[in-house]
Amino acid sequence: MAIWNGVKTSVAGLCAIFLSANMAIPAQAGASPWMQTGSATSQPIGHYEFCQRHKSECSVRSRTGVAPRVTAGGWAVIRQVNASVNRAIVAMTDQELHGREEIWSYPNGRGDCEDFALEKRRRLMQKGFSAGDLLLTVVRKPDGEGHAVLTVRTAQGDFILDNLSSGVKLWTQTPYRFLKRQATRHSGHWVTIDNSAEVLVGSVGQ
Repeated sequence: MAIWNGVKTSVAGLCAIFLSANMAIPAQAGASPWMQTGSATSQPIGHYEFCQRHKSECSVRSRTGVAPRVTAGGWAVIRQVNASVNRAIVAMTDQELHGREEIWSYPNGRGDCEDFALEKRRRLMQKGFSAGDLLLTVVRKPDGEGHAVLTVRTAQGDFILDNLSSGVKLWTQTPYRFLKRQATRHSGHWVTIDNSAEVLVGSVGQ
């Protein structure tokens, strides 16, 4: 069954469970369902160190084009991966796990927000999703704390997989200020997110 155009995998038994995301999660009025990215920016130190350990994962070059349209089966896979990783991993800070901050790694039953995002990215790539459409993303929570999520780039919009939410949400439906994310063309490069402030202004009072 197709995940999206040109990519196929088996998702037996899941397709009928979920509605397509553009029906289930309406776009916020006046806000684009896609992030507008800007110039190249600094790579988070934790991701840089992760790339030193996993060089092949941070040198993937992808063609930039129209984002793929995800089928009902594809959305089922995305939601299943988000929920299953959230259930399987016990949230712990890097300080608790490693004795220092900013350690990005694949979790072994325990991990922080970056580790959740890395594991979801890995599992979706194993299902046939493209690296250029699965983008690690750094955001700021309403309390000012930094946080990391996974952005899934689709023709229906940019959707967020978050260890703090069991649902897969359009980026404009989250409470975050989006700062930067992996570049679609190169998995080791990062770019700014330019229209995050406009989304926050548009969401005031809603």
